[in-house]
This record gives sequence, structure tokens and C-alpha cells, in this order.
Amino acid sequence: MKVTVIGYWGGYPEKGEATSCYLIEEKNFRLLVDCGSGALASLQNYIDLKSLNCVIISHYHHDHIADIGVLQYYKIINARTDGFALPIYGHNLDKDKFNALTYKESTKGYEYKPNEVLNLGPFTIQFLKTKHPVDCFAMRIETADSTVVYTADSSYKEEFIPFSMNADLLVCDCNMYEDQDGTKAGHMNSKDAATIADKASVKELLLSHLPHNGDTNHLLNEAEKYYNGRIHLAYTGFEWKTF
Repeated sequence: MKVTVIGYWGGYPEKGEATSCYLIEEKNFRLLVDCGSGALASLQNYIDLKSLNCVIISHYHHDHIADIGVLQYYKIINARTDGFALPIYGHNLDKDKFNALTYKESTKGYEYKPNEVLNLGPFTIQFLKTKHPVDCFAMRIETADSTVVYTADSSYKEEFIPFSMNADLLVCDCNMYEDQDGTKAGHMNSKDAATIADKASVKELLLSHLPHNGDTNHLLNEAEKYYNGRIHLAYTGFEWKTF
């Protein structure tokens, strides 16, 4: 499995970058997890858009779906050469937002059931409802030999520990510094992320959905106090893969 960070900012993209978006690849199957602002321009630095197999959305906040409309325009313009409606998976707890995943002949929305396992190409995906102001779902994405957990947006909850147990990589919301409480905002801080990684015995931790204030390198220093494994700070083009 290979994971590439396409966008990692929370809220809005910094200059020349993108908000939440991750490309996950296995056996020539390309899955896009979330599609935030600036994602489509960034994604083209790593793959030909024609090679994208499907998209899955954690929730419908703009910093996770802003470029879905842009992706739909791409598909319309290139319908003759692409030849298929791109599948986009999302939950149906917000019917208007879910219905918007289907647009003309360019994209087709498919509902995932949060209490059921979803099989997409080589990936098996399980879901966990997060603590966020809108309905949002974390994902445990597995292949025959690798597991990646994506928390999406959430404040801390104990359920993340069994959900993330023994994952090879935990991609964790880290929108706050250690001394900040993200409960009301529905986000985690560096201590929260590291605590989950430690208690779940994950192999590596990727801090993402980063804040715009302060020196984000401090997030690494803070997390290292609570987790002894390998910790990464997300950046555009960060690549993780199993061999």
C-alpha cells in the first residue's frame, strides 16, 4: 500500500497547497480519500487524473469536499477519453450533500453504510463515527498485508484505540497544540493523537489536518512525549508505503 499526502491543512489551504486529501494506492488501484480545496491541482503532480478509480468522503465540510465540484467539471470536459462516471462514496446522513456527489454523467454517488464493511478494489474499509459538529466517519483501510487508519475530523474518543489497533499507519487529526482543548471544535491536539497511537500500538503516526497558527514543528515535540514510535508531520507529497 502507498499513501501520498495531497493536502493536509485544516480550514483553508496555505499558498500553493491544499486542505484534506490523501491518495491511497494498491495494485494499480487509486483511491482518493477526501477532496479538499486545492486538491485537484495538487493531485496532478502525482497521477494522471484519468487513472483515478474512485473517491471516498469522510464528511461534507468544505475543507474535505471543496474540489469535488472541480473534479466533476474535469470529468465532464474529459468524458470522451475517460469513458466512465467516477464513483464517489459518501454517507447519506446529509441527503442534499450526498445527492450532489452525482453530477450529470461525470460522477456517481454511492452510499456507504457506516455499520457495514465496504470493499473497494483491493481495499476493505471499516468506519467509525467521530466526534465532530457534523456527521463524520473515520476509516480503517486494509489490504492483505497493510492497515491505514484515517481519523478524519474528530475530538478525542476512546473508541479510536481499538479501531486503530496495530495499524501500520495512523493518519490523525492534529489541529491543536497540546495545551489547547479541541472538544468543542471537534478536533484533536498533539497529545490526543499520540495517546491513540501509543495505546493502539500503531507502527507510525502521521499528524495531519494541521493548524495555521504557531510553529507546527512543536506538534512533533509534544507528541513525542506520549508515543515512542515513528512520528511524521504531514506535508504536500509526503509518501508512506509498505514493501
